[in-house]
Amino acid sequence: MTDLELKPSRDMAVLLEVMKRLRESCPWDKVQTFDTIAPYTIEEAYEVASAIADKDFNALPGELGDLLFQVVFHARMAEEAGLFDFGTVVEAVTAKMIRRHPHVFGDEDAKTTAAAQKDFWEKLKESERTAAGQESLLDDVAIALPALTRAEKLQRRASTVGFDWNNAHLVLDKLAEEAREILDAPDQAAREEEIGDLLFVVANLARHLKVDPEGALRAANAKFTRRFHHIEATLAARGVKPGDASLEDMEALWQEAKAQGL
Repeated sequence: MTDLELKPSRDMAVLLEVMKRLRESCPWDKVQTFDTIAPYTIEEAYEVASAIADKDFNALPGELGDLLFQVVFHARMAEEAGLFDFGTVVEAVTAKMIRRHPHVFGDEDAKTTAAAQKDFWEKLKESERTAAGQESLLDDVAIALPALTRAEKLQRRASTVGFDWNNAHLVLDKLAEEAREILDAPDQAAREEEIGDLLFVVANLARHLKVDPEGALRAANAKFTRRFHHIEATLAARGVKPGDASLEDMEALWQEAKAQGL
């Protein structure tokens, strides 16, 4: 391709060429590695999730593009190292989707209910783990996942072999036990461990109640932000800074925001 042809395009080949040129000519892009780019990949995935949560569908194409660019970046570095290229990535995910959806691609007799499909996926994933030489049921639960999400996935995976509580009430009992243990912790290290245990049980409770713990916490963060903004805005209208207001005044404004549905 000539420089003149490198302009915004729907052609995937143009994006691949842009990435190639960046790796050849841009001082910053040239020195990046898988390790240095990985945090950006995670960040871009969160930007996509944020746009979806905000229902900002004008921003979503750009955010998805940023995430796609991360895939292209990793694939380009792999190609330079002689490991694989972007085509390998596309082929791998295409093969996986076809393999995991026999009821769509070729097997008309395959069960198609959601429950049956979930069971099929779990069995298929188990066979894939075995083929990959993974010894533990937990081996492919990614360490880089957000901690609450990883906790829920670890627990869900263990539950497939019966290592689980029978109902949410038992989890609630464990939650109360872990909360008490925090108060009894003798030092800071023990307190950190007990709070970790408490959060782990919270994730388990969310799983039993079919709630995404990461999504629930994001929603709680957003709610806190909305209500605190109300406190700041109301105080500013009065000529008062939050640091100069009493806790009682701020609590009253918090309740006001809550009453307003913020």
